[in-house]
Amino acid sequence: MKKLLIALAVGASAFALPAAHAQQSPVAIDDNLESKVIEWRRHVHANPELSNREYETAKYITQHLESLGLEVKTGIAHTGVAALLKGNGDGPTVALRADIDALPVTEQTDVPFKSTVTSTYRGNEVGVMHACGHDTHVAMLMGAAEQLVAMQDELNGNVLFIFQPAEEGAPGGEEGGAELMLEEGLFSDVFPGYTPERVFGIHVWAGMPTGHIGYRKGPLMASSDQFEITVKGRQTHGSRPWGGVDPIVTSAQIINSAQTIISRQTNITKAPAVLSFGIVEGGVRNNIIPDEVTLIGTIRNFDMDIRADIHDKLEHTAKHVAQANGAEADVEIDLGYPVTVNNPDLVDQMLPITKAVAGDKAVKEVPLVTGAEDFSYYALEVPGMFVFLGVTPPDQDMDQAPSNHSPHFFADEDALRTGVNLYVNWALESFK
Repeated sequence: MKKLLIALAVGASAFALPAAHAQQSPVAIDDNLESKVIEWRRHVHANPELSNREYETAKYITQHLESLGLEVKTGIAHTGVAALLKGNGDGPTVALRADIDALPVTEQTDVPFKSTVTSTYRGNEVGVMHACGHDTHVAMLMGAAEQLVAMQDELNGNVLFIFQPAEEGAPGGEEGGAELMLEEGLFSDVFPGYTPERVFGIHVWAGMPTGHIGYRKGPLMASSDQFEITVKGRQTHGSRPWGGVDPIVTSAQIINSAQTIISRQTNITKAPAVLSFGIVEGGVRNNIIPDEVTLIGTIRNFDMDIRADIHDKLEHTAKHVAQANGAEADVEIDLGYPVTVNNPDLVDQMLPITKAVAGDKAVKEVPLVTGAEDFSYYALEVPGMFVFLGVTPPDQDMDQAPSNHSPHFFADEDALRTGVNLYVNWALESFK
């Protein structure tokens, strides 16, 4: 079980954030670079790879970064790629991050570059698709690298480009993603002396119009934990329930009692929380009360202290309800991603340039999102800013747009220019 992270790095950093400067016109990429970004996106989209298996994607990214003359490191957290751009001054190092893995989803769009790739996932043959938009993230960061390299002599600081595998989660029995990249020295040993002072990330989002930006100070996305409860009874014939201990009835009581953890025992005025059961497995025949039942579910939360308290209460509830029924309950909680927290000072500093890039009316504060992101690990190390970039054409109904992870997910390529410009201008603003 992973170590529970308790402290949030909302405002914690060894480096002070400078005050916002008077805003100048943002740098914008030209049509030629935008065409390249679209080409890169389509290539990556047509050739998706699952988490920790992004071998060809990593090669494709590496070839581009090396062609720009950057110092490139590969094989971080299995397939991760990082590159360092050294500027022409003594300013800070800024990290820009994109995730590169795809999902076990069979694509059902009609784009000409749709994925027909198949692979094996949990022992089954599956389609593979960039159904969450990581292909666009890769292309936008490749474009930002090219633009910033062209401006190298003007940079009063350095840029660390991070192309991260396994954001969707490493395969069973493996480690991966942001946490492993950091464990392998991404912010320390990979490029010694170039620890970033801040980190930026973008995620395309189906629920907003193309080019619109959604931001939030403080907690943005939830922590995500999986729990598994094994309820152990004693098998008996269904006609003689008194001859055994019924784990099915016990499980039903655990499920019902666990709902009061959020509704009656958690201060939801401090931060929302969700506890949901997604799998209930047990039994082999209609007239046999089985020995065991397995319950599997998820916990989502926006406060790390409340997160720990929910874990304790779930274990307490399951064990004592089982005991009251003469059964036993084993509880395992697999800690997933921490809360994704945007540093408020960094957001304040970057809001003017963000609005200059996307347009003042296109930048809006968004509600909390119960999805999770392992960008959270970077933002626990240094101040971070993570935003959503709308990719649904504005003439469509946002509520009806296929969501991220859908086989029908569609990302409007007109948004890519905005994403590249954001990465570039966030870096430039950091060097002032």
